[in-house]
Parts: sequence; C-alpha cells; structure tokens
Amino acid sequence: MKRLSVISILALAALSLAGCNTAPKRDPAYAPIRPVAIPTPVQSNGAIYQAGYEHSWFEDMRARRVGDMLTIKLVEKTDASKTAATSVDKSNSTTITNPTILGSTPQFDTPSIIPLASNSDNNLGMNLSSSSSFAGSGDSAQSNNLTGDITVSVVEVMPNGYLLVRGEKRIGINQGNEYIKVSGIVRPADIDSTNTVLSTKLADPTLIYVGDGAVAESNTMGWLSRFFISALFPF
Repeated sequence: MKRLSVISILALAALSLAGCNTAPKRDPAYAPIRPVAIPTPVQSNGAIYQAGYEHSWFEDMRARRVGDMLTIKLVEKTDASKTAATSVDKSNSTTITNPTILGSTPQFDTPSIIPLASNSDNNLGMNLSSSSSFAGSGDSAQSNNLTGDITVSVVEVMPNGYLLVRGEKRIGINQGNEYIKVSGIVRPADIDSTNTVLSTKLADPTLIYVGDGAVAESNTMGWLSRFFISALFPF
C-alpha cells in the first residue's frame, strides 16, 4: 500500500511538471529557409576586395532572394450575414362516392356492437382528407478582424519573379500559447519602400491564428456536449 502511494505521488509530480511546460511548439511546415551560402573566395589573390563579400550601399533593400525577410501587415476583416425562410403548406382531399352495382346502390346495416353515427344504414362511400404544413427560418451572422505584423522569409523565387513566403510567430503568455502562421505568394511590385506588404495582397494566402493552454481549453466544448449536438445523437 505504501509503494502504491509513492507511485501515485510520483505520477502527480510528473503531471504537474508537464503542465508547467508551456513553451510554444514549432511547426516545420512554416520553418524559415536558409539562404544559399556564399562560396569561399580564393585567398592570396593580391586584390583588396574579395568577390562575394561586397556590400551594395545603394541597392534596393526589398526582399527578392531566397532567405530574405519580408514584413506582412495583417489587415484582415470579414463580415458575412445570411437569412433564410421557408414555408410549405400541403392539403389533400379524396372523396369516393357510393358505387352503383347492377342499377342499385348497396347499403348495409351496422352491427349493434358498433356505435352508430347518425343512422343504421351505411354505404361504401369514403371521404379522405389530410393536411400538412412546415415553416422554418434561419439567421446567421459572422464578423472577424485580424490586425498586426509578422515577418516572414522568402522560401522560393518563381520563374516569373513572384515570391513564395511563409513564416510563424509563437507567443507564450502565462498559461497559454498563441500561434500566427502566414504563407502565400507576393508580387514584388506590391512591396513598399519599407519592405512591407499588406496581407490583402497575398495570393493563395493561408492565415492561421490559434492558441492552446488553459484559456483555449476553457473555450472548448467538452466531448459529451459535442456528442449531444452531433449527428450521432438523433433526438
């Protein structure tokens, strides 16, 4: 019994230590790419300046090569609304008159064990009617706003000169982590003089803003609640 208590205490201590580890995790899909290494020049050639080590003081500093950095200004804002209304009414009525057989209208007497409606004579006429109605309405509205800055790196220069960029920002705050992931294609003409481009100028963009930790878990519906609103629960 004492050994079991020691094992339980050690397990709880391990869980508490694991809960303290809130360091953000890297996503390899958004990892930056390293620029191409500059080849080492041949030494002792007698020249003052060595090839590959020059620095252009008047060149354009905007991103254009693999490994260059580019700042993306997030200015995303979406608003959507949808309203739907449906109304269906349906009614049917069918009447079958008493047939005439060999020139006479058949009638029969109701047995005494069946309660009589109005008289003791009945015929084969029938009257069927049914009606149904359905009314439904729905209203949906959604609004999202994402602002901020994130610096990404150029991972590929396409044949037409466009830049494929991607990057990730990881922020650990108290008991949770925030992740901002961006990828897309940038046209060099859309990059301004400060080496910045708007997120609305990205082609084929992927913008992800997610979080984990205690705050994110408090806003997540439990598995039992999700079961009662899922398609597996028909009632």
